[in-house]
Amino acid sequence: MELDLGPESEFIALLTFWGMRLLTAIAILIAGWVIGKWASNRIKSFKKLDDTLKSFLGGLAKYGILSIAFVAVLGQLGVQTASLLAVLGAAGLAIGLALQGTLSNVASGVMMLILRPFNVGDYIEAGSVSGTVKSLSLFATELATLDNLYVFAPNSQIWNSEIINYNRNKQRRFDLVNGIAYDEDIDKAIKAIKAIIDKEERIITTAGKEPVYYVSSLGDSSVNVGVRYWTATSDFLATKWDLTKATKEALDKAGISIPFPTRTLEFSPESVEALAASSKKKAA
Repeated sequence: MELDLGPESEFIALLTFWGMRLLTAIAILIAGWVIGKWASNRIKSFKKLDDTLKSFLGGLAKYGILSIAFVAVLGQLGVQTASLLAVLGAAGLAIGLALQGTLSNVASGVMMLILRPFNVGDYIEAGSVSGTVKSLSLFATELATLDNLYVFAPNSQIWNSEIINYNRNKQRRFDLVNGIAYDEDIDKAIKAIKAIIDKEERIITTAGKEPVYYVSSLGDSSVNVGVRYWTATSDFLATKWDLTKATKEALDKAGISIPFPTRTLEFSPESVEALAASSKKKAA
């Protein structure tokens, strides 16, 4: 014998069914929010990541989890998520194609923030761009040139070029070369240069990095005498400028001449007569 539950019973069953689904959907949203917040805070707690990258990855994780939770909620409420995901996928593809340059900058920014080929304050050269890094964001890198011009470079432009970081290594080597005349005493010149180098406190003298003196080449009009030395990167330019001046003055004081290119012109008697005749004709 079948019992007729009536309209009220059907309504209660339907209400119970959708009420459970609604409660499940709310629980999924709450769980998604809690898990997303936890994942975001967890990523932001990583000490090795840059603050900009922490914020970006934290937000990406949080809203990615919330998006998954939202799709699950729609499924609980009876929405056909397959067609919705297809539409969202097509829209995402269209947006990605439209913003592929921007997304390329973001991807490059993420890679540079992770791998850190340079830090803020470093002087870098990347392709046609060079300068001191002022800031690094997800989209672009801001630099200041030596004459303090502002440069706004897209991250992809820097990432796709060979990056030279002049500040990464703590020590740098330099070869200081001076040319002396062929009839000068080479040993005397090296002795004069060595006296200057020995007094320079910024030069590193640890084992394996002591200054080395040598004859680098025999030029057209000079014997090129050099000294190879190491110094701290922070002292590199100042030491180079000071020693260039000091070694020149030391060679002058030692009486060693530094030649400069000269040119001797020889005229045949016929050309001299022709030149004189031309001059007289112009004077007349």
